[in-house]
Amino acid sequence: MATETMFIVQAYVQGRGKGLKAEPQVGCKTAEEARRKAERLAPLRLGVVAFSVSADTEMGDYDESPTIIFKAGTLPEMFD
Repeated sequence: MATETMFIVQAYVQGRGKGLKAEPQVGCKTAEEARRKAERLAPLRLGVVAFSVSADTEMGDYDESPTIIFKAGTLPEMFD
């Protein structure tokens, strides 16, 4: 069982009505890289969040509570 930490940047744009539409997630090698990418995207997107999550990719088990590294703008409730 090999648990690894993944660093992800998720950006959001305007969806239908007042909804948010998620863009494809971007994987990063480090927390610092994820933070920098998110900071660069923040002025260009409705919302952006960088977070880390622990996962056992072999088993498909993912941590249900991500650790927020950076967030800005309008985001879904799960990132409040």
